[in-house]
Amino acid sequence: MQVIEKQSGAAFTLKKGQTLKVIDPQGEQVSDMVLFNAEDKREKISSGKTLDFEESILITEGNFLWSNRSKKMMEILKDTNGRNDFLLAPCSPETFKIMYGKNEYHPSCFENLYTNLETFGIEPDDIPTAFNIFMNVQFDEEGKLSVEPPLSKAGDYILLKAKMDLIVGLTACSAEDSNGGSFKPIHYEILG
Repeated sequence: MQVIEKQSGAAFTLKKGQTLKVIDPQGEQVSDMVLFNAEDKREKISSGKTLDFEESILITEGNFLWSNRSKKMMEILKDTNGRNDFLLAPCSPETFKIMYGKNEYHPSCFENLYTNLETFGIEPDDIPTAFNIFMNVQFDEEGKLSVEPPLSKAGDYILLKAKMDLIVGLTACSAEDSNGGSFKPIHYEILG
């Protein structure tokens, strides 16, 4: 079991056929995940392709995560929480200035992703929209978005099977609104 401390991130490789288990050990904690093809990093996870091919904005158990080249990157085998987001970009320093009015330094998923992924030659401009595990984004009949506290309880997890060799970036999200006002760790495990 690997631990991503609160407001931090990790990056690692996953072989085709291996399974990644991402766990919310304490509940109400989001984890941003990005994927890159280990053989060609220009191929990466795509929110647009995934929402298009899965014909839903609610991506969960039974769905695939697709690449910008219309290839399956991961299959969601199990999702005990069932609520994830694939609309919103990783929080960034600009997020906290524009949306929170904070001018001082604040950890962000964007920074935690690119600083951990730089060992794989991935730069800030390469970071796509993340698959936001456990994130509870709601929308009204007019399309207005709101970020609500995660519905995940302690021990909830998502199990994803790699459909190609991958480079994975994973965070314990740093945005107050995304996590119900507090920050906690995320655990993960590579199986098989």
